[in-house]
Amino acid sequence: MICMGTFSFLHAKLSTPSIIGSNMVLQRGQSCPIWGWASPNAYINLIFAGKTYQTKANQQGDWRIKLDPLEASFKQQTMIIAEGRSNGFSRVRKNFSTQLKNQPGALIYENILVGEVWLCSGQSNMQWAVSSSDDSDLETLSANYPNIRLISVPQVGTQVPQKDFEGSWEAVNKQSSASFSAVGYYFGRRLHQILQVPVGLIDNSWGGSACEAWLPKDRLMIHPIAQPYMMEWREKERNYDFDALTKSHLEKLAKWKAEKANGSTSRPPRAPRNLMTGQHRPGNLFNGVLHPIIGYGIKGAIWYQGESNAGRAFAYREIFPLMVQSWRQAWGQGDFSFYWTQLADFRPESIVPNDSSWAELRESQTICLRKLNHTGEAVIIDTGEGRDIHPRNKQTVANRLLRHALAKDYGQKIPYESPKYKSMEIKGSKIIINFNHAGAGLYCFDSKAPTGFAICGEDQKFAWASAKLIGKDRVEVWTDSITAPIAVRYAWADNPVCNLYLRDGGVTLPVTPFRTDSFPLTTMGK
Repeated sequence: MICMGTFSFLHAKLSTPSIIGSNMVLQRGQSCPIWGWASPNAYINLIFAGKTYQTKANQQGDWRIKLDPLEASFKQQTMIIAEGRSNGFSRVRKNFSTQLKNQPGALIYENILVGEVWLCSGQSNMQWAVSSSDDSDLETLSANYPNIRLISVPQVGTQVPQKDFEGSWEAVNKQSSASFSAVGYYFGRRLHQILQVPVGLIDNSWGGSACEAWLPKDRLMIHPIAQPYMMEWREKERNYDFDALTKSHLEKLAKWKAEKANGSTSRPPRAPRNLMTGQHRPGNLFNGVLHPIIGYGIKGAIWYQGESNAGRAFAYREIFPLMVQSWRQAWGQGDFSFYWTQLADFRPESIVPNDSSWAELRESQTICLRKLNHTGEAVIIDTGEGRDIHPRNKQTVANRLLRHALAKDYGQKIPYESPKYKSMEIKGSKIIINFNHAGAGLYCFDSKAPTGFAICGEDQKFAWASAKLIGKDRVEVWTDSITAPIAVRYAWADNPVCNLYLRDGGVTLPVTPFRTDSFPLTTMGK
C-alpha cells in the first residue's frame, strides 16, 4: 500500500472488467486483485475500506492492484478508482477521497460487500435455472437475500482470450434468482444462512459443453489421450463452412415460406449453429467465458459436467484433472477448492448387466479425486430422471456439494463423503466387499437387502447378484449361477437400480458406484 500526496489528474478513459463493479462481493481473507485499463504509464489511485492504493499502468495501459485481506462484512462500502500522475508520496491529505471521487473519469463502485465467493460452472445441469427446478414457485417467492450477489457470464465461444463480458452484479430477488443456476443458488443460499456472511456467486456454465472446451488449447495439443478428439476437431476446422450452411438454410427457409403460403403446416427448417463458436470446440470456453474472470478472488468452484464427455469417458480421468490444474495455474491463487457432481442416473433401466459409458464416466470422475488436492465429489446416483437428462431436484445436488465445502473449507463437523469401495475378499462362491467412509454404518433404502450388485466369473459375464450387509462397512455378494466369482460391480449402468447408503443420524449419502475388476472399457482410445 502506498499513500499519496499531490496529484495532477489525467482526463483519459479508465475502466475495469464487468466482474469488478457495484454490488460485487470480495472474497474475505484474500489479497483480492482489482485490475483494468487506463492510459499508458498512468498512475492508478484506488480507495477502499479506509485504505489507499496506487500502481502504475504498463505501456499497454494494463494495471492491477491487490487489496489487503479483509474480514467478512455486511457494511456496504464504496470503491473509488481514478487515474492520475504522482508528484511524490507523503501522508494522505484530508478529503482525498472526495477529491479523487470528483475527478473526471473516476470509477465509483458502490454497495460492495466482503464474504465468500464461489464459481458455478459446467454444462446444462449447472446452467439449469431456479425457475425450472423443483418447487420453483416457492423458491422464487422466498428469494429475498440482499446480501447474496449474483453475476452471469454470457455464452461466448472463441479461440481468442476475452478480457471482458457484458454483465453486472445484482442482489438476489425474485427476478434475479429465477434465471440463475439452481445448483449455484441453492448452494450459495445455504452457505449464506449457515455462515452468516455475504456470498457472491459467478455463473459461467454452458449447456452441452465438452470438458475440452474449458481447457487452453495448447494444453490439449500436447496431451496424448486428447489426440483423438483434437484430430477430429482439426478436420472440422479445415473443412467447416458456416457461410455455405447459412446460404443453404436461407434457401430452405425461402422454400418453406412459399409452401406455408400455400397451406403447408410443416415446421420451418432449423438454422445451423456455428460449430466454430460453439461449446465443443477445444479452447472456446476457456477463452470466452472463463478468461474474463480469471484472477477474481474466489474461495472455490463447484462443477456439474460430464454428460457431453460420456463417449470419451476413459480419457476424462486425464482431461478433467488437466482442466482443474489449468484453471488453478491461470488463477494464481493456489489450489482453490474444486467440488464436482458425479453424473446422475439417466436413460432406461438395464434388464441385464451390461457396458455403460455413463458408468465409465462416473468411474473417471471418482479417480480424479486421487489426482487432485482440495477436491470432493457429490454422488447423485439417486437424483436423476430416466426420461430427462435434466433432473429437477437441484436442491439435493446443491446440498451434497455444500457438505464438502462446509466440512473442508469451513470446519463444520458434518457427514460429507459418500462410502467408497475399499477392498474385496473371495470366500468360496461369495465375495465380501469392504468400504471406506461408511460413517455410522451402511443402510439399505426401501428394502432390507442391498440391490444394484452384479458378479462375474472367469468368463467376465456379469449377472445380477444377491447381497446382504454383514457389518457396518461390509457387504456379502453372490449368485447361485456363479460358483467361482472373480469380480463385483455396483451401480454400473446408465440408470442403475441401487439402494445402498451411508446413514449417519438423519443424513444419508449414496454409495459411490464402483467395479472391482480392471477389464477393458468401451471408451478406451476415444
